[in-house]
Amino acid sequence: MGSSDPDKLIIKADKLTKLSLTRWNADWRSATQLYEQAANGYRVSRNIEKAKEAFEMASKGQEMLSSLYYYHNNNRPWDAAKHMETAAALAKDLAKWNEVADFYRRASELYVQCGRPQPASDALAKGARALEDAVPEDAIQLYTDACVILEDDGKEQMAFDLYRAATNVYIKLEKYTDAAAFMLRLGLAADKCSATHSQCKAYLGAVVIYLYAHDLNQAQKCYNDCSMIDAFASSDQSRCASRLISAYSDGDIEEIKKVAQSSTISNLDHMIIRLARKLPTGDISALKKSDTDDQHEELDENDLT
Repeated sequence: MGSSDPDKLIIKADKLTKLSLTRWNADWRSATQLYEQAANGYRVSRNIEKAKEAFEMASKGQEMLSSLYYYHNNNRPWDAAKHMETAAALAKDLAKWNEVADFYRRASELYVQCGRPQPASDALAKGARALEDAVPEDAIQLYTDACVILEDDGKEQMAFDLYRAATNVYIKLEKYTDAAAFMLRLGLAADKCSATHSQCKAYLGAVVIYLYAHDLNQAQKCYNDCSMIDAFASSDQSRCASRLISAYSDGDIEEIKKVAQSSTISNLDHMIIRLARKLPTGDISALKKSDTDDQHEELDENDLT
């Protein structure tokens, strides 16, 4: 009867993968089975560190088997990816954030090898969610890469929640220009999917973010650019954005607050609603003065008399 002691299983598996005078070829098939047994044994006994390491080796074993011609099939990279995801989840429990990112990335690559873009994107998204609080910049990159996989596969609609998640992290980091850019990216993806309502909500969301950042000029430019798109120009979201920008230009605080409480705003994503309900930020009268000065400067530049 074979030993169920995970430590002994690891020792035996390691021996099967190392070449010697009496072993000219590594036996990855037997070794991988032992690594998998050991990994499960460690996990049951709550030895998280050793379980993580064993799942790493089990993943490597499945990769090695997939590269051998007599075991070549699509299940091997899939099994390797699943083991790597498990290792990543255990790394999260251990707060080993670099490993969390690396393991989920590797799992994603293995899913790509299987020709499975959706699980590949999902793996990156899992990593991003795990890293949001500890390493938000890495989380954003993982969200971005997850979106790219789906975009390249022509499945932009499956990425909508990822665009929103990345935007939310940017807002938490107070990187409002980047947050607005991701909202616009969501709008573009929605346009490709003919998801008009999501598209218009994304464009209004971008305007709200710029206004929250107290950047009326950029909000106006964003609104003007988006208004070139017929679907947005004739939408409730466009009218809402126009009212907000006009209220800012007029320095009308009460109107800003009124629009921010409107049903159109209430139907946006929660992260955008939270920003809108805090409008206006900063000194509106200063914004109005700055806008007037810009108009005067523009007139002076064109004055040829």
